[in-house]
Amino acid sequence: MTKDAEGAAPPPIQPERFQQARAAQAMAILEDYAEMISDLIEEMGEARITDIASRMGVTHPTATKAVARLKREGLAVSRPYRGVFLTDEGAELADRVRARHRTVVDLLVAVGVPPETAEMDAEGLEHHVSEVTLKAFERYLDAAAAK
Repeated sequence: MTKDAEGAAPPPIQPERFQQARAAQAMAILEDYAEMISDLIEEMGEARITDIASRMGVTHPTATKAVARLKREGLAVSRPYRGVFLTDEGAELADRVRARHRTVVDLLVAVGVPPETAEMDAEGLEHHVSEVTLKAFERYLDAAAAK
């Protein structure tokens, strides 16, 4: 496989792009739930399914299904009569998602997007930004801050 001047692989062919987009969407859901659970734990000491569902704007069964997937992936655990808790890996994922969100918001604001709009737009963009693109955003922000 050849690489471009920055060391990145060439763009994937069309079927691979669609497959990557579907995988990114599935991962985006996990990331959103991990971040929400982290937020609830920080605010309330635990994340109950009822609170997760309410904050995510989904039904209780939908939240239960997403949490079950987090548990299967080793990102969360739950305790009887208690809430849902993130594993170390789940907490790291939530931290990475939160940092990625901040970078995307900061970039959008830096190019003139109003902060409220940047927050909303970042919710979708943050999950689909590659590491290469995210690093470019960070370099741009660092250079802009140095001016």
